[in-house]
Formats: sequence, structure tokens, C-alpha cells
Amino acid sequence: MLQDFKNFALKGNVLDMAVGVIIGAAFSKIVDSLVGDVIMPIIGAITGGIDFSNYFVRLSSKIPPDVVAYADAKKAGAVLGYGQFITYVVNFLIVAFVLFMVIRQFERLKKKTPPAPEAPPAPSRSEALLEEIRDTLAKR
Repeated sequence: MLQDFKNFALKGNVLDMAVGVIIGAAFSKIVDSLVGDVIMPIIGAITGGIDFSNYFVRLSSKIPPDVVAYADAKKAGAVLGYGQFITYVVNFLIVAFVLFMVIRQFERLKKKTPPAPEAPPAPSRSEALLEEIRDTLAKR
């Protein structure tokens, strides 16, 4: 059983997936920063300084009306944070677009590599026999 697990764990696909997950986690932090620190402030500036992360709907009467920060409102009671959702949707679209571009480039590279030369097909049995006869006649 230990040998079966070792064979499974050391297969190329499992290792590739592990590397992908680790790189994906690091890439996620980069995209979060890109969205939160670059894109959303630009969108906020275009829309007049709107900060999407603090958009929410109060679902509980326990939340005082003077609370404007989503984090504070969330601590006070039930809220629907649709501004966070907008941020996550933008985040997803950026990740999806970047992955699309990466895969597209890999496909282009695949097409540019020349195919390996094919070996000529093996002669049929009758062709092989005819070649033997020809070679025998040539020797006489």
C-alpha cells in the first residue's frame, strides 16, 4: 500500500498540480493587490471617489446608521457586502483574462514548433518479397 501511494504521489500530474496550486496562491496575492491597490482606486477616481469595498446593505437593525465602513458594520450585525462582491468579480475577470492570454501564447508556441519528421511506412509483405527478388537478380 505504501508503494502504491508513493507511485501516486510521484506521478508527474500530481507534482505539476502541486506546483500550480503554489504558484496560483502567490499569483492570487498579486492579483488581489492589482485589483485593490491599482484598478479599484482608478475606478473610484473615475466614478468620483467611490470606494466599492464599503458598499453594503444593512440586514440587521443592530447596525447604527452612522456606521459607514463595511468591516465595522459586519462586526455589528448582518450585512450584505455587495461592494466586496464587485471587487471579487473584477479580480476573477483579471485572473481569467491573464490565464486566457497565457494559454493562448502557449498554443501559439505549440503551432510554431516544427513537427518531428515521420518515418516512412514499412513496406508491405509483397513489396518486401519483390525487393528480395530484385536484389537476388542483381547479384547474378
